[in-house]
Parts: sequence; structure tokens; C-alpha cells
Amino acid sequence: MTLPEVNSLYPTNDRCRELLERLRWPEGVMCPRCKDTRVSRLRDYARYECVGCEYQFTATSGTIFHDSHLPLPIWFVAVLLLCEAKKGMSAMQLKRTLWGKDRGSYKTAWYLCHRIRAAMSEVRTMMDGTIEIDETYIGGRAQGVGSGNKDNKAMVIGIIQRQGDLKFIHCKDRPKEAIRKALQEHVSEDVDVIVTDESILYHNNLGSHQEKRQSVNHRAKEYVRYEDGFMVTTNTVESAFSLFKRGIVGSWHKVSPKHLAAYLNEMTFRFNRRKRSDLFIDTLRHMVTADPLTFENLTA
Repeated sequence: MTLPEVNSLYPTNDRCRELLERLRWPEGVMCPRCKDTRVSRLRDYARYECVGCEYQFTATSGTIFHDSHLPLPIWFVAVLLLCEAKKGMSAMQLKRTLWGKDRGSYKTAWYLCHRIRAAMSEVRTMMDGTIEIDETYIGGRAQGVGSGNKDNKAMVIGIIQRQGDLKFIHCKDRPKEAIRKALQEHVSEDVDVIVTDESILYHNNLGSHQEKRQSVNHRAKEYVRYEDGFMVTTNTVESAFSLFKRGIVGSWHKVSPKHLAAYLNEMTFRFNRRKRSDLFIDTLRHMVTADPLTFENLTA
């Protein structure tokens, strides 16, 4: 989906709402409160009323779009810009693109971005096959603190299945505990190989997966090694880390620990769907099935 196509196909609230209704209720309109399919359409504002519980609702009720005063065509353009931006888009850039330099509000654009990110969450599935796992630290150095000090940085674990999906996990536990927890929650017992680097974090810390570990020694300038035709490397997950960090440097400039998980969700959502032609539609589908995000909860 391109920007001219979005502007041509969905120029009005009614056209946008028709698409959202099809995505939210592919088998017919259903009451979001009692799940009754006996609903009647009211004449005003494309509103429905449930025959069973008399609840009135629209296609955006109880979704990410809930209680928004922005026109739906603006929402659609914002969704396209965020899901198609390989390295992400800042709220300031989105504001300038949608309303220009002298109009619109940065607060509105920032809230709009986070509402879209809130819908970009992946269903937790266990990964198998060949897994690469690595860790990185996000954040700058505190004044007077050497580069070896990571106390002021946020730890992110990356797990990627070769020829499969990527997962970024913002960890608040101690490093070794965080790695054990990430493996338990995201890696299947049927995994074939787990590839790591030489870090001591992975020595005797992988539990039942320990015997399946292969490692490369970056300190010895080893980045790829072949054993019986199998490629031992962590280059795939490291390239994903690099892409995320380029998003911080080039687009967002600064990401707070509080909202780091939201940016990680956005990057993994887009990365895992990078080859799909229906990325825009799939993002909207997630938005009409996700819970609403209020500004109070976002800034709490």
C-alpha cells in the first residue's frame, strides 16, 4: 500500500470506517460488550445498537481509535508512515508531515504514535529450530562514568529464529536471570541449536538448553564459523540490533526506559512483516482488536 493509494481509497471517515468494520468483524457485526450478533444500524454517525443489551457502539469503540477526535484519514496516513518507515519515524517528523511546521501539536503526534505502537504487539509463541541470542544495552553514559559501566543503561535481549521471527525483550532483572527467563518464556525445548557469543552470561546459564549451545568468539575476531556445513554466527540478531539503534540515532534520537518496550514492539512488528504486502492492512487489523490506550495511562 502506498501513500497515494491510501489517500485515493480512504479519503473520508465513512470509507475508513467501512474498512475497519470489515477488519474487526469479518463474519458480521457483533456487540463488543455481550457478543450478540443481533444488532441494528442507526442512521447517525454509523452507530450500531445491540438488540440484546441495548449498547450503542461504532467500529472504533473499545479499540486503539477509541475516544479520538482525529479524522480517520489522518489516522490511516499516520499508520502507513509508521509501518513503512524502516527505521521508524519520530513524533516531530509525523507532526510536520501531517500538519506542517506551524500547525498541529507535538503532544497529539506523540500520543498518536504511541497508540499505534500499542497495537504492534506480537502473540507470544515458542521459538524453535536454529536460534541466535544476544544482548545489548540502550542508553548514554552518565557524566564521569566510564564506558564499562552499564548501571544507567537498559538491557535488551534479542532472540531470532533463522528464517523466522525476531523478539526484543526489555529486561529489568539482573543479566543472567534475564537470559534464563527469556529462554524459558520464548524458546522451545525442541530447539535444535542456540548460537551465542563468548560472553560469560551464557556459560552454564542456559538450563536445559546448555548442551545445544554453539558460540563464536568475537574477542578473537571470529564472527562466522562453519561446522559440517552449519553456520555458527550471531550476525542475524546483531543486524537487527543495528537497525534498532539506527532508529534511535536517526529518527527518535532518545528513548526513555519507560517507553523502551513500546519502541521495541514497533521495530519487531515491522521487522517480522518486512516482506508482507499487506503490512498496512495487518497493522489496522491489530489496531481494531487491541485495547484502548488512554493518555493518563500512557503518562502515568
